[in-house]
Amino acid sequence: MGSMEDFDYPRLILKYNSGFLVSKVMFTACELGVFDLLLETGEALSSDTIAARLGTSTTGMERLLDACVGLKLLTVELTQEGAFYRNTEISNIYLTKSSPKSQYHIIMYYSNSVYLCWHYLADAVREGRNQYERAFGISSNDPFGAMYRSEEEMLKFMAGQNSVWSICGRDVLAAFDLSPFTQIYDLGGGGGALAQECVSLYPNSRVTIYDLLKVVQVAKSHFIPREECRITFHSGDFFNDSIPEAELYILSKILHDWDDDKCRQLLAKVYNACKPGGGVLLVESLLNEDKSGPLETQLYSMNMLVQTEGKEQTSVEYSKLLEAAGFGEIQVKRTGKLYDAVLGRK
Repeated sequence: MGSMEDFDYPRLILKYNSGFLVSKVMFTACELGVFDLLLETGEALSSDTIAARLGTSTTGMERLLDACVGLKLLTVELTQEGAFYRNTEISNIYLTKSSPKSQYHIIMYYSNSVYLCWHYLADAVREGRNQYERAFGISSNDPFGAMYRSEEEMLKFMAGQNSVWSICGRDVLAAFDLSPFTQIYDLGGGGGALAQECVSLYPNSRVTIYDLLKVVQVAKSHFIPREECRITFHSGDFFNDSIPEAELYILSKILHDWDDDKCRQLLAKVYNACKPGGGVLLVESLLNEDKSGPLETQLYSMNMLVQTEGKEQTSVEYSKLLEAAGFGEIQVKRTGKLYDAVLGRK
C-alpha cells in the first residue's frame, strides 16, 4: 500500500472543489436549451449559430459549449469553417426535455431550488435543521409547505420526482415479485410516475395515489392520463388522516423526509390499515451498514438536512423501524442503482 505522498491529494481536493462548477455548467446548458436545440435541428451547429438561436452572447456560449465537450455532454468537430457541436447519446437521452428518460426537470429543480438551500449548508450543520427560512424566507417547520409554496414550485418538484422514477422506478418495483398484491396504495405518490410503472409492470394491480389535496389536483390535471383507469386518487394527510385498507403500501422516498418518531408513527398507521398477509415496500437509497457509503447516499443525506427533517439510513435501521411497527419477514434488495427496496410483511 502506497504512502500518502504517492497519491496526488491536492489534485483530488481541487477536483472535488470544482464539482460545483461542473454541475452549474450542465444546469446552465439545460436551462438555456442547448441540448434541446441540437436535438431538434439534428445537425452540428456552430457556437455563433447556437448563441444566435438561444439569444446569448457568442463568447459566453462558446465557453459553455467547450466546457460541455470537456464533460462529454457534447462532441465537437473542427473544420475549416470552424467548430461545430453535437449532442452525445447521453445528452439526447437524459438532458433533452422530450426524451422519455429526460432528467431535465429534476436538474432544473436542483438548480433553482435545492442549490439555494445548499448555500446554507454550514448553518444546517450548526443548527441541525433545514434552511428554507434563510433560502426563501419561509418557515422551516413545514418542509413540504415550503416545497409546495406555489403551484409553480409544486409542478417543478413533482416533474422532477417523475423524471427520477422514469429511470429508477422499474428497478425498485421488480426487486421483489409484487404480483400477488393487486390493491396498492402509493403513499405520497406525487405525480404518479411510480404508480404508472407499477401498473405497467403488474397489469393486474390497481394503485391509489394518496397525497395532499393540492398535490392530487396537480397530478390529475398534469401527469396522469384520464384514460388510465388502474390509477385512482385519495386526498389526505397520512399523518393526520386515516389510511384506507390495502394489500400493499408503497412508501417511496417518504421515510427519509422525517425523523424516527414520525417514521414510527406513520408505519404504525400503515400496519394497522394493512390487510393480513399484506405488506409495505420502502423505496430508499440505503447507506452501507457502517455508513461508509455509497457517496451518492451520503450526499442525499446532506440534502435531507438542508431540505427536510429526515436522513438516509441503513437497511438495519429501516428494518428496526418496520419491526417496531409490527412488520416481519423483512427482505432487503440492493438494486445496484440509485434506490433500493425493503419489503416487510404483516
